[in-house]
Amino acid sequence: MLLSFPYWLYQILRHGKYRVGFWERMGNVPMRLRNPTASAIWVHAVSVGEVLAVVGLVEQMRARFPERRLLVTTTTDTGQALARKHFGEENVGYFPLDFAFAIRPYLEALQPELIVLAETEFWPNFLRLAHASGARIAVVNGRISDRSWPRYHRFRWALRRMLAHVDLFLTQSETDAERLRSMGAPPERVRVTGNLKFDVAPPSPPAIVESLRRSMAAENASPILVCGSTVEDEEPPLLKAFQNLRVQHPRAVMILAPRHPERFDDVAILVQQLGLPFSRRSRWQGEPLAGGILLLDSMGELAALYALADVAFVGGSLVPRGGHNIIEPAQYGKPIVVGNHTENFRDIVGLFQSRDAVRIVGLAELPLVLIQLLADSAERSGLGIRALETMRSQMGATSRTLAALQALLAEQQAKQTASART
Repeated sequence: MLLSFPYWLYQILRHGKYRVGFWERMGNVPMRLRNPTASAIWVHAVSVGEVLAVVGLVEQMRARFPERRLLVTTTTDTGQALARKHFGEENVGYFPLDFAFAIRPYLEALQPELIVLAETEFWPNFLRLAHASGARIAVVNGRISDRSWPRYHRFRWALRRMLAHVDLFLTQSETDAERLRSMGAPPERVRVTGNLKFDVAPPSPPAIVESLRRSMAAENASPILVCGSTVEDEEPPLLKAFQNLRVQHPRAVMILAPRHPERFDDVAILVQQLGLPFSRRSRWQGEPLAGGILLLDSMGELAALYALADVAFVGGSLVPRGGHNIIEPAQYGKPIVVGNHTENFRDIVGLFQSRDAVRIVGLAELPLVLIQLLADSAERSGLGIRALETMRSQMGATSRTLAALQALLAEQQAKQTASART
């Protein structure tokens, strides 16, 4: 903590990161989360993607375990906002830093019977103290990305003891399961239940979706290219590709959604420097968009805006950042294009690729592939239909995960009953 303090201070002062909820992260349990009269199930989801993945699971757990209180924590501010929207502010807080002084107050105040960690949240102090408190611990939607795997494998001798504190690992794929076993997870505790993100229902469209649809139809603005979750060094080639696209489609529109809020202003400056007409979502009042760009400087709207796309590009993939979730545009049957850096979603992208349901391109091919897709409506339609069919074929992970968690809780209750009798 001391060595990394300058970094955290910079993030707080420059970008405002971690400022909100600082005292909660330091172990100050907010009163809204305290409820000593009900046993608790504590679900932790790091950010937006993990929150979306567990929405259906949390709702089903609430229905299946009405006598227990469901509490959700996140790490990021964007995840916090989305979690509060879905689960209610009174049930959501920030995850404590991985120090005993910050963790113990949460365990003492919440007294969780079951702790559910989404994806890969292996915090050594937290796992050790949570296990010692008597809570059962389950990892759901578990995955070990290609990018993380070499580091985990190198330090598997240190991870083995930490993973022993987890009672159940429910993974997205057999590859993830095998990697966890190789890292030292007890084999009998690891099973494949599938990816919860395939079960995520399309979000209720915010008002902006219909407003944009009407506005662009009125001015005959088309085609629509939605570029979501873009990261640094991706916007320049995407904007150049859009410039090429406008030669054949002068009334085309790009909806550009940077992944991180702190980059909104930087991307706006970049678009302005290129001389492209653009509007910021936060200031858009119905102005014409044909031939220009809508910079999505808002949070929580991208998933629904994929519904407007003629072609959807999912970012974090043109540069070595591991890619982002392609299921959101697939839900709407949209043709999807990604770069060739999709390690974080290896299994999903591999599955879609095996069914010809996604286009994977390098930087050089990007403009040509976009132009070809927009020139061929039959190819676009087929690609989108196959994406939707692929997504639907993988549904069911939520019910399998819930059944496994229910069995774990029943085992915990039986153990507590036997202990009470003795």
